[in-house]
Amino acid sequence: MGDLDDSPEQKPLAETEVQETILQLLPRKHFDLMIAHDPAGEYTRHVRHEEIGRAAITLWHAGKLSANELWTFAYEDGNKQYLPRPIKTAPIYRILPERTWQRKYEIITTTYGFEKNGFEAETTPERKHFGNLQTQ
Repeated sequence: MGDLDDSPEQKPLAETEVQETILQLLPRKHFDLMIAHDPAGEYTRHVRHEEIGRAAITLWHAGKLSANELWTFAYEDGNKQYLPRPIKTAPIYRILPERTWQRKYEIITTTYGFEKNGFEAETTPERKHFGNLQTQ
């Protein structure tokens, strides 16, 4: 997130500001795979996720981010009716190795300090779905 506002009441940012932040945070190197938020967001109206998804795709298509493939997360929450769930028609499905999932969960709960029964921990799935597969 860099220093971009990630609070619940986010105000939209100019796409150039989001793009510049992404470029400042990522090393200038080629990646086999990049994974970004989806422009539709994984949670109803998480403005920053939507902006990051759009900016990453734009930068990648412009050649400012270098990767063989760009995947975006594929989740939806029924317009906030339930916790985010995988979009079952997403073209890519992966189960994280137990060790990887445990480390991710530890980062969410210990490093970031989110409650173990809170939204952030509850939405840290072992199964990952990705959509909008794009290759160059």
